[in-house]
Amino acid sequence: MQDCAFRHWLDANAEAIDRGLCEPQQVLAQIAESQLLRIGVDPALGGTGGHVTDAVEAIAAIASRSLAAAFVCWGQRAFIEYLLHSPNQPLRERLLPRLLTGELAGATGLSNAMKFLSGIEALQVRGRPAGDGWHLEGRLHWVTNLRKSGFVVAAAIEDEAGGTPFVLAIPSEAHGLERSDDLQLMGLQSSNTAALAFHQVPLARDWLLHENAREFLPRVRPAFLALQCGMAIGLARRALDEVQAHLHGRTSFLDEARQVLSERLENTVSELKQGLLDGRFQQQPAALFKLRIILAESAADAVQLELQASGGKAYLSEYGEGFARRWRESAFVPIVTPSLVQLRAELQRQAGAA
Repeated sequence: MQDCAFRHWLDANAEAIDRGLCEPQQVLAQIAESQLLRIGVDPALGGTGGHVTDAVEAIAAIASRSLAAAFVCWGQRAFIEYLLHSPNQPLRERLLPRLLTGELAGATGLSNAMKFLSGIEALQVRGRPAGDGWHLEGRLHWVTNLRKSGFVVAAAIEDEAGGTPFVLAIPSEAHGLERSDDLQLMGLQSSNTAALAFHQVPLARDWLLHENAREFLPRVRPAFLALQCGMAIGLARRALDEVQAHLHGRTSFLDEARQVLSERLENTVSELKQGLLDGRFQQQPAALFKLRIILAESAADAVQLELQASGGKAYLSEYGEGFARRWRESAFVPIVTPSLVQLRAELQRQAGAA
């Protein structure tokens, strides 16, 4: 992360962001100001170039200081990725500039859709054809980056007329769209995470991201999951850095464990990046699922190692505040949709069908 001012801001506000004591609007504004949202976006579209692998590293850099801020960045950057893959050019031209500057918040909303793709659950929002568009009914139970000053959320829609499920971008000002109060989480409180209820929401076709969810979702799933992996990568790296700092250069079994875990982590990151670059995850999602599981476990192992290296200090408020936050963050990583339980169940189902 090149932006020193942003690094310092994250360090100074990580606890406040986690506990909800930081104004949520500031989080996305700071991320956008750092220009990290432009990474992996074509310069012709307002980006700074590079590949989605670079965006994964950007999210990891944020997560090393604040998982809650990285969670917000993931939501925004994932929505940007959906627009980059959408054939709806007028929609991209209308929304992308405001998303890159942080003026507009983007919410992925496709966690339910990714579970639908794997046969884990049904789509939770239904669309009934009405004129040149649809009326939407249903609920999304957990969506991040629903900024109260304005957002747009992606959702996969079940066609009540019996057609193919499709994917929409839904603006916060749509009539009949109801945002709940922020969910009361154990951490991540300044992430604008809430539920959405759709009460006969009218939406025109010009908000269509893709007319076929079964085509679109596999295309964006590698970026959706890889950007999500950035959170685990950054958290694991930070915990391992803390282990090294606690050891003060002493050689011990803890340092050997740190080196082994660090090597496993970086080898997995390299494999993740290679799979994104060569495109194999579109045809081999199981390979990506396995890497996501390894990275989540690496984050948990790294934080556990940090506890052992710091000892009793971790339980002293004066010293252990950052560790306590990372401990909560490591507990969140396995349950981000798709959760490790869901991924393992899908892998088991695929192995049984083979």
